[in-house]
Amino acid sequence: MDDPHQEYPEIPEPYRPDDDRFSFDVDKALRSVVSLRTEIPETAFTATTLGTQRSGHGVVIDPKGLVLTIGYLVVEAERVWLVSNDGRAAEGHVMGYDQETGFGLVQALQPLDAPAIELGSSADLIPGDDVIVAGCGGRKHALQTRVSARKEFAGYWEYLLDDAIFTAPAHPLWGGAALIGEDGRLRGIGSLYVRGEESGETEGNMIVPIDIVKAILPTLRTTGATGRPPRPWLGTFTAETMGRVVIVGTWKGGPAEDAGLKAGDLVVGVDDKPVEGMAEFFRGVWSLGNAGIDVPLNIYRDGDLMTVTVQSCARGDFYKSPNVH
Repeated sequence: MDDPHQEYPEIPEPYRPDDDRFSFDVDKALRSVVSLRTEIPETAFTATTLGTQRSGHGVVIDPKGLVLTIGYLVVEAERVWLVSNDGRAAEGHVMGYDQETGFGLVQALQPLDAPAIELGSSADLIPGDDVIVAGCGGRKHALQTRVSARKEFAGYWEYLLDDAIFTAPAHPLWGGAALIGEDGRLRGIGSLYVRGEESGETEGNMIVPIDIVKAILPTLRTTGATGRPPRPWLGTFTAETMGRVVIVGTWKGGPAEDAGLKAGDLVVGVDDKPVEGMAEFFRGVWSLGNAGIDVPLNIYRDGDLMTVTVQSCARGDFYKSPNVH
């Protein structure tokens, strides 16, 4: 396998971690971050949107080679490869994926010779705190950055975090990157590149807080799922403008497409309850019950107000193995 580190752009030296700022062994902590590559079948449900070749990072969180990453890298993966900082490669097995939090778990099937990093707490991170966002490859791919904001994040793919972490400046390779706090512990996993008001800066990264995985980690690693009933999923892509929710697309073959939702539809309510913004829209849908319920959406289309009822499902029902919710 080719060395993936050669493909990653290096962080300019002045922006790399400063040993005078951090009291822990920075190099050891960075060795816990591994490169992750996955192959997804062309027939997979997410192949057209997320691609069939995905790459990013993961973080070793126990001595037996359990790797925590961001879920979109591993969902529907049929092959997984992990590469440590020193170039040691190992095949991986997807242990689980949680759509609700966005976390994925991979087990290395051969030794990686990468130390496990301790899980810290994301609760006490506040804007202005110095942190490290690190990809695989040591200091050349580690960025000393800071927390720029803590706030709600709503993703257009029916995803919601009550209290996401935003960092700035932005790391160029954020997917599955490690957010390491001043104590040397793992505080979160990189998810997105964001601009403007979302990050609180011109550009930055959205990080999934580590605290929300702790409660589900034991079940996720043993069963591949969280044990919670899956939320109702509609299969929509949405945008928010001035507090209004607009359907910009639907998953091919998903519930929304089957129900006749169209790009340009304005969502004004869920079950005759008005909604403003994507977060309120998602919470309105999820409040109706578990996956499988009918979801009445109040839609404004071409000057007419109508109700379109979508028979929801569990998103994981559309996925190829590993089929986890």
